Amino acid sequence: MMKTDLNIHIYPRAAKANAAGLFPIYVRITLNGKRSEFSTRKFIHPTKWDEKAMRVKGNTEEARTINNYLESIRNKITQMQIHFQFQESEVTIDQFMNLLLGKKTERERTLVPIFEDHNKRVKSLLNVDFAPGTYERYQTSLKHTQDFIKFQYGKNDIPLSKIDHAFVADYDFYLRTQRSCANNTTIKYMKNFKKIIRICIANGWMTKDPFLHYKIKLQEVERNVLTQEELQTIMDKRITVERLALVRD
Repeated sequence: MMKTDLNIHIYPRAAKANAAGLFPIYVRITLNGKRSEFSTRKFIHPTKWDEKAMRVKGNTEEARTINNYLESIRNKITQMQIHFQFQESEVTIDQFMNLLLGKKTERERTLVPIFEDHNKRVKSLLNVDFAPGTYERYQTSLKHTQDFIKFQYGKNDIPLSKIDHAFVADYDFYLRTQRSCANNTTIKYMKNFKKIIRICIANGWMTKDPFLHYKIKLQEVERNVLTQEELQTIMDKRITVERLALVRD
């Protein structure tokens, strides 16, 4: 469930008074600390405004008309707030305002669908451009990424705008601690994730590279070499499983 800390303030704006001395009524919305406002295109004399109730005083036809209109705006904002509380991805103040005012807006892209689409493309190119093992590694990398987002943020997905250097550093730390990955294994998963980020940057979905200041390097691994005697033992051993015999040969 997404946090939507929302406040509504309705007021007559003196700075925009018309020639008749009437003030336009504005609606200011603060969503998770970000503020935006718009004009209702309704005008009122400042003496007729109830600041505490945020409505027009009296019971005249004009007062009822304006107050009913303001109440409809409040109701719509409340309905939108309830709707977004049950969304996984976070809505920005600009997106909220565009939806409220009926403006067309492109929903912000999130990470998981892009990662999934990449893996589907890899799968479709198996034995052409990619080996089965490569596809499996990307699938494992996707699973680790999803698990990290759930662990770190309590969500199933994350907007691209939220992926920064801290996200990358925390993901690296998660792989090493929660997943007990060795240094070189961690680097391989981070490289897989970095490829997805590069796709996002190349398509213009991200403007900043969160990997810019991320520096790690592979550690040399000592590999034990078999002695001549050990090699001879393997060569002389009778292996009945054809697959293992092919590997030995």
